[in-house]
Amino acid sequence: MNKRILTSLSLVFAFNSIFAQTNEEKYAKDVKSIDAIINAYYDVVSGSSSEPWEFERDKYIHSENAVITRLDENGKAESRTLEAEYIPIGLSPKENFYEKELKRIVSKYGNIAQVWSAFEIRTDPETESNIRGLNSVQLHFENGRWWIDSWTCEMESEKSSVVTEFLSN
Repeated sequence: MNKRILTSLSLVFAFNSIFAQTNEEKYAKDVKSIDAIINAYYDVVSGSSSEPWEFERDKYIHSENAVITRLDENGKAESRTLEAEYIPIGLSPKENFYEKELKRIVSKYGNIAQVWSAFEIRTDPETESNIRGLNSVQLHFENGRWWIDSWTCEMESEKSSVVTEFLSN
């Protein structure tokens, strides 16, 4: 009997190792180009309250020491690691949240890139919103793929017309 159980368990583990998809296989398309990784970023942060968080995919598109910086309406910066960013997200109930990109400008030199990306935040993917922000995303290319190293976000407010300025240029 024990031999049969061990054989069954061995088969289960063998099938899991053979058929389990690695992150490289699952998310390879997300990191092949600058456009692909920025699209993946917006896809990862967006979704309905019934969809699970995509922490694994998000972590895959960011470099190991990625830094997220947000500017408040007074221009004061608060920076966090990606892992620190996950803590409040994981502790809160998920709500409908969609970041819809409005405009993107990419500058690439060698293996580094800078992406400016204006967005609006929606609670329904089809309903426009007046909650808008601008991301500055820094990336590098290494080992055949792109990595997000950092991003800085400033939301449009009465004190900052950052998105309006960006869209008009």
